[in-house]
Amino acid sequence: MNQHHSQQIHREFQSLLGTRYTIDKTIREAHAKDASYHQGALPEAVVFPDSNKEVSEIVKICAKYNKPIIPYGTGTGVEGAVVSSEGALCMSLNRMNRILSVNPSDRDATVQAGVTRLELNTHLAKLGTQLHFPVDPGADASLGGMVATRASGTSAVYYGTMSDNVLGLTVITADGNIISTGGRSRKSAAGYDLTRLFIGSEGTLGIITEITVKLARLPEAVAAAVCAFPTVDAAVNTVLKLMDAGISLARIELLDALQMDAVNKYSRLNYDVAPTLFFEFHGSPNAVAESSEIAASIASVNCNGDFRWTTDDTERKQLWQARYDSYYAALNLRPGSVGYVTDVCVPISQLALCINTTRALLDTSQLMATMLGHVGDGNFHVVFPLEPNNREELAEAQNISNQIVDIALEMGGTCTGEHGIGIGKRCALEKEHGAAVNLMRAIKNALDPQNLMNPGKVFL
Repeated sequence: MNQHHSQQIHREFQSLLGTRYTIDKTIREAHAKDASYHQGALPEAVVFPDSNKEVSEIVKICAKYNKPIIPYGTGTGVEGAVVSSEGALCMSLNRMNRILSVNPSDRDATVQAGVTRLELNTHLAKLGTQLHFPVDPGADASLGGMVATRASGTSAVYYGTMSDNVLGLTVITADGNIISTGGRSRKSAAGYDLTRLFIGSEGTLGIITEITVKLARLPEAVAAAVCAFPTVDAAVNTVLKLMDAGISLARIELLDALQMDAVNKYSRLNYDVAPTLFFEFHGSPNAVAESSEIAASIASVNCNGDFRWTTDDTERKQLWQARYDSYYAALNLRPGSVGYVTDVCVPISQLALCINTTRALLDTSQLMATMLGHVGDGNFHVVFPLEPNNREELAEAQNISNQIVDIALEMGGTCTGEHGIGIGKRCALEKEHGAAVNLMRAIKNALDPQNLMNPGKVFL
């Protein structure tokens, strides 16, 4: 872009947004990357719209001057999906944080994209609705970002992923049009399912500004439990037996021994340093008690000791906060490190083999690596705490990550269960989908012919 056009675009943004358009370096730096190791260029400017109309006008200005747009939520992603690029405009959606409607009878809510899951659940609690939004990726991510990356998390085994819990969207397309997809009805056979097209698109097809989500009833009773095992294999086989027994598990998480050591040190706990399963059960008091007892009986065959469970809300929240903090706990094992994280997902029947094969691969490396995952749906993660700016360590972590992807794909799995593609897994997408990626590119080109929407992400 020449200097004349650059001055013109600055004037147009300032006229539209005033101080909500900024070229302040500190603000630009804060919006240049996500929680991953991926590095990018500083965005040229950052804008803070607060309405669909403003987002539309911003996109129209960008289209006129051929300026790329990077949508930005809370920056909690780990695959570089919001890392900025040279000359791009970063569009922060954190001012679009209004809860537009809650419909208790229909168990749905419509929110702007900048609302976080905790903000929505806090609002629902204040209303006394006895409802909650159940998709829980751990981080307090924005709902818009969760839609864009097709997030899931700890509760997906029971409540499903974002794909299962979104009814409709408002999207600003690459030409600045404001469109609605889906609606509030629980099903529809009207035309193409555009809602699912935008879910998981990582901002490459349009900017998601409003979301209508399903809400779930709060369970009458909740119980949490912890059980340690002698090996990862014993823990995973216990998961398979629990699934086969038809026990209704709201959450079931696996942390390996090194990750448990990290959790103990970071959260000041005293759990066994051994492969460990975290459980949670939802339902009526009788159903929760029965499920806990059956799970304890099945787990006792392989576990190291007691099946420790509680219905105390404070203890339960402490347990799960430790799980949510596991990424930072892993980094704490190596103070000053940066995290390289990968995730894959495989069919449940292949989970034990995939995890064991991955563990054997990790054992061939000198790099420290922890393993944890949402094993109830076959999804697990590997966290490498790396020395900042150490190219050799980064190259080795990337090489191992690529091999883990190959292992998962050979077992009928996917290169990412919930983190998305971003920058980090573009090659893996090609491996997984082959010629179908050309169809994805064709859709991208049709909807965004100028390649303004989050360019460089998802596709090489």
